[in-house]
Amino acid sequence: MKQKTKGLLAFAFLGGILLTSTVLFAIAPPAATMTMEEKEVLDRFDFMMNACVERTSDLTNNEQALIACQEVATQDRNSSLCDVGQKIGEQMLIDNYCTELSLTKTGTPMDNFPDDQRATFCGGSDAKSTSYVQEYKIPTLCTQPLAIKVAPDGNVWFVESNVGQIAKFDPISERFTEFQNDLWPEGARTMSWGMDYSSDGTMWYTDGSFDTIWRFDTIGETYDAMSYPSSKEGSLPQKLTIRGSNIIVNDFTGSKITFFDLAQNIDDLTYSSIVAPIPNSFTGDFGVDSKNNLWYTNWVPETTGLLLKFNIEQYKQDSYLASTGIDIPLENYFDVYDFPDDLNTANGLSVDENDNVWIVDTSSSFFFKFDPNEEKFTKFVTSTPQKSAYGNSTGIIKTPISRPYWTETDMNGNLIFNEQTSNQLAVFDIDNERLIEYMVPSKNPNWADCEDKSKSDCGVAQIFGFDVIDDKIWFTEWAENKIGVVDTAKSLPFTVNTNVESITIKKGETETISLSINPSSSNIGDINFNSAHTASAVTKSSDLLISHKFNNSNEIIVSITASQIALSGDYKLLLGVFNSEVNVSKYIDVIIEP
Repeated sequence: MKQKTKGLLAFAFLGGILLTSTVLFAIAPPAATMTMEEKEVLDRFDFMMNACVERTSDLTNNEQALIACQEVATQDRNSSLCDVGQKIGEQMLIDNYCTELSLTKTGTPMDNFPDDQRATFCGGSDAKSTSYVQEYKIPTLCTQPLAIKVAPDGNVWFVESNVGQIAKFDPISERFTEFQNDLWPEGARTMSWGMDYSSDGTMWYTDGSFDTIWRFDTIGETYDAMSYPSSKEGSLPQKLTIRGSNIIVNDFTGSKITFFDLAQNIDDLTYSSIVAPIPNSFTGDFGVDSKNNLWYTNWVPETTGLLLKFNIEQYKQDSYLASTGIDIPLENYFDVYDFPDDLNTANGLSVDENDNVWIVDTSSSFFFKFDPNEEKFTKFVTSTPQKSAYGNSTGIIKTPISRPYWTETDMNGNLIFNEQTSNQLAVFDIDNERLIEYMVPSKNPNWADCEDKSKSDCGVAQIFGFDVIDDKIWFTEWAENKIGVVDTAKSLPFTVNTNVESITIKKGETETISLSINPSSSNIGDINFNSAHTASAVTKSSDLLISHKFNNSNEIIVSITASQIALSGDYKLLLGVFNSEVNVSKYIDVIIEP
């Protein structure tokens, strides 16, 4: 329900729209998190490396002497940065430099990781395919592709986050072109979550390490960097969308949403920021509805969270009043809603064609629909991850979760999202409440509890970025150095139906329903039953007990029992079947009576 906290908003949003003069394009600044100690170490390292060249230039066998000298300089840098990391508690420095393991130079982006971490971060197995998914291996090793965008001409652009540059893939010729970024510091890496295309032929993307927004001219093949306006809490520009003449960016750790005005001089941009109401919080993904309202989330994990609606148009109409000295209470332009139960980590957010807001929860298997007319949340759940994704060789994983991460809606009435720990891309039919999940064939075993790390069919590829165009879903594999595409137009091997759309059940009672399997051919291979429900935070809890038996090859009888201690309410039950390539399911409503 809507949160009645106008006083809180008035306090939190006091001066919340920050109008500044300009942001200038320039070379990317140093990382906002770099301390003076780190800078001193790196400056000394540069001096030592230059001194090595000078001292060995006149020596016999100078190449070997130069290598030996540079190794000493590198060891000094690593030891010093390890000390700094332990002093200030910076885990990235500790992970990267507090190691006795070797760093074998390859002259590739793999050199950003010590030898023992390369299998984890630089997976390089061959490109694979299924009946629905085709992968393509990036020529350069260990680029860690992340944000991805399909341009109007059909070319696929993506950010190679381990080298700070952009790349293009031509789906017709199946060729990659990688564009070196001369502004990028050697050895630096980042996480670029957001990317979008502007009609002037430029690609814009975020850079979380340097608090920067990058612009790449796809015609002139040049880079520019723009400093993102930082917050006192620190900033992390994350998702990015171009809408009209505005670039919209959420500051994940800096508690704000920023609008850049592209209608201004392209080298001199005006921006404004909306400050989030919860201090020391995360500001998540965002979407804009048909009435030009901005929807976004603001939350603290496991503590509190808000869904916010900001009336952009009304604020624009009234903003001239501020110049006349009239006070504009900013809270008048906001509606604020408390998160429902079990929504703890709100990353992806999208608005569908009916202005419903969809949010996924990355710390569970749940995703949520918010109906702004009824001011009501509805909870859905993905299928349970297949064992090939999480392994569980040690047996410690009792309740595997899929961790849906980002979302997008398409023109066909679907919600698309990536399932991080299921290694799947999901397509949810909003009107018919059906879910199709496509398994990505490449898997990195170092990200799961796999018994044999050399086994290729266990693990996850870290599918972090995707973009939907027509019937294709283009995606990146951050841990496997690949991009890929899902063809959702291809016929499924089977569909499923139930004999009822909803059931009402009392506590302690059991109901049975029929799940019919409709194969598209006589040879569909081995199939397995899958179920999940929203009756509790833990999807396999005892609130609802689900059992099944195959009546024949085309029918499964499903028994649904409500426990004596089940909470009354309306829930979603997901029923379906899957093979190694695709999971096909549908939802029914389950009402547990008091």
